[in-house]
Amino acid sequence: MKHVTRRNFLQSAGVAATVALAQPSVSFAQGEPSKTLPAPIARLKSRRSEASPITVAERQQRIDQARRLMADNKLDAIMVMGGTSLVYFTSIRWFMSERTFAMVLPAKGAPFYVCPAFEEDRAREQIANGPGGNNPELRLWQEDESPYQRIAEGLKDRGITAGRLGLEETVRYVFNEGVAKAAPALQIVSATPVTAGCRMIKSAHELQLMTLANQITLAAYEAAYLSTKEGMTQHDFGHLVDAAHQQQGFQGGASIQVGENSALPHGSAKPQVIREGTILLMDGGCRVEDYESDISRTVVLGKPTDKMKKVFEIVHRAQSAALAAAKPGVQCQAVDAAARKVIVDAGYGPDYKHFGHRVGHGIGMDGHEWPYLVRSNTTILAPGMCFSDEPGVYIRGEFGVRLEDDMHITAQGADLFTPQSPSLEEPFGRG
Repeated sequence: MKHVTRRNFLQSAGVAATVALAQPSVSFAQGEPSKTLPAPIARLKSRRSEASPITVAERQQRIDQARRLMADNKLDAIMVMGGTSLVYFTSIRWFMSERTFAMVLPAKGAPFYVCPAFEEDRAREQIANGPGGNNPELRLWQEDESPYQRIAEGLKDRGITAGRLGLEETVRYVFNEGVAKAAPALQIVSATPVTAGCRMIKSAHELQLMTLANQITLAAYEAAYLSTKEGMTQHDFGHLVDAAHQQQGFQGGASIQVGENSALPHGSAKPQVIREGTILLMDGGCRVEDYESDISRTVVLGKPTDKMKKVFEIVHRAQSAALAAAKPGVQCQAVDAAARKVIVDAGYGPDYKHFGHRVGHGIGMDGHEWPYLVRSNTTILAPGMCFSDEPGVYIRGEFGVRLEDDMHITAQGADLFTPQSPSLEEPFGRG
């Protein structure tokens, strides 16, 4: 059976008629049976069984690597609070509030946890799911007591009354200040060399999860694209993307920008309607066992103009140039420079004029994480690092084109998790 292309679909649907999908936010968001879904989305299969969780042993290996990096960076301990780094090392998911919950990992000796006393049972339950086990050292504080004193006491018991304590980069200032007052002899510094030093190099298991996340998002985009009807709003299309992710067993979505709003890299919230001949830019992803995808696709409903096709081709070449430049031993900034040169040489310069953002960011458990592919970043690429590759050309008042796929550095160069979009006419390469 011949694959239904976007152009075939529009012709058979009758693009001259304005047809909006009836209440997509109701039909899709509440998990209606697949028979209520457009056929391209209903055909998608769940891939939940392909996602295997990170094991306790893997998290222990991460702690061991953190300690090696602590020694290299002359840190006596690090403190991690609610967020992805806490999940990375411990599997603990803790909502950040004004109440201190922290894991303190010394360079030598067992980690300890500081927790509100009334949260003890919940904390023990979560700690037991990771390397902390069933008998962790848990230092409790009552509502009228200082959690920072508990941190200072735990460090003192490990012989750390002075020296260097690294704080994970998302720790709020109020907690930094509290620890500094409770342990004034400590030098409080950044733990980024340790936390990012661990997280920026992905294991084979992490790469597997990220591959799955990217495949799911790309399949969701294509199914949504094939389900589009002229007259839909950007929110209607967004609901299609949501539903296509859910059909595959995961939560995901995308920001949708139409027409001249696609020239704003992060778009506009104003109402937008999809019409034939207009560019639609989708940007989003999903999360698989805590690992994220981040993909952008630029498509046109109907026939693109020659200018649209020319700009798409320039951006495609820029994306390819960045991919070719991303090799072990190369500085991060060289990847940005390779893509930017293509765009500037094609007449869309100078410099940041029409390509106003860096070419890529690190990606993993956070959509944006260390390191970044941007001018002045001299970090050296190494196998296992993962990035977005997302050049764009944005022409204010007309349209924008961005192509984004995620890539990982290998010993030989860089590989994309998903194939590049070949053209505006066949953005998913299935013509």
